[in-house]
Amino acid sequence: MNSFTFMPQGPFDLLYQNQYFNGWPTLATDRNTIVMAFPIEGWRGSAAVTLRQQANGALDITVYGSVDHEAARDQALAAMSADEDGRGWPIVGQRDAFVGELQAKYHAMRPTKFHSPYEAAAALILGHRITVRQARAIRAQMSEQFGEAIKVEGETFHAFPEPQKLLTVNEIKGVNETKIARLHAVAQAALDGLLDRHYLQGLPEDEALRQLETLPGIGPFFSQGILHRGAGVADSFTHDDITYYAIQQAYHLPQLPTRDQIEEIASRWRPYRMWVVVLLHVWAYETGNIPKRTFSKR
Repeated sequence: MNSFTFMPQGPFDLLYQNQYFNGWPTLATDRNTIVMAFPIEGWRGSAAVTLRQQANGALDITVYGSVDHEAARDQALAAMSADEDGRGWPIVGQRDAFVGELQAKYHAMRPTKFHSPYEAAAALILGHRITVRQARAIRAQMSEQFGEAIKVEGETFHAFPEPQKLLTVNEIKGVNETKIARLHAVAQAALDGLLDRHYLQGLPEDEALRQLETLPGIGPFFSQGILHRGAGVADSFTHDDITYYAIQQAYHLPQLPTRDQIEEIASRWRPYRMWVVVLLHVWAYETGNIPKRTFSKR
């Protein structure tokens, strides 16, 4: 194992952040320490990473596993958006009063992401037409059956299967043949370099989405999910039903906003537009401000 200390730039609350989306486990011996287990991009092994926040805001990070420890640390920080400079995040709340209210309510929360675009793509394929709980159970089952087991403080944590391992899996309980074939395509794309965080971040957004949509079963909605919840781009935007409806409710608009209206409102959120979108989604689900019908594509 190897240990690091990292100071996030801008407001960051590790334990509060962990309440939403991912819900990483904590150590049985220390509920203030969260544990991530995942394959390292480059696919030469998996790691478990623990994170604990000090009173001064710094993160104590320990990496377990025979891997590139710095790469594992960086991947864990990216999954929490802790690696991004958030010093200007409070300024967005000063420019937009409603965003300021959400920041106060949700502890200036940043987006949490999957450990990699590869895991994001696999999760989206697995989760199609089933509940979130069912999808998480299947991913946990796959991790235990096919992923690497890593010991941390006497506990065992399982990483999601590395892509080369996933390619050899032909039967998964609760997963049909079509999904397995699509998972194989995702695994191959990861090995080919398409589902690499830095690669996707370096492309123009339209091109990244276009390339992702060449994968079987990946359409416009899933491609946005892979890009934003896998690679992560702070100053981007998802044109989806939930976002449009949440903005209508938040800003008391008489009808669903047009794309031009959306872009005008979101311009005051730069360079953290995706961070605001995540806060809006959390707020919309918690308050019931979510669409009851399907809207036309934007």
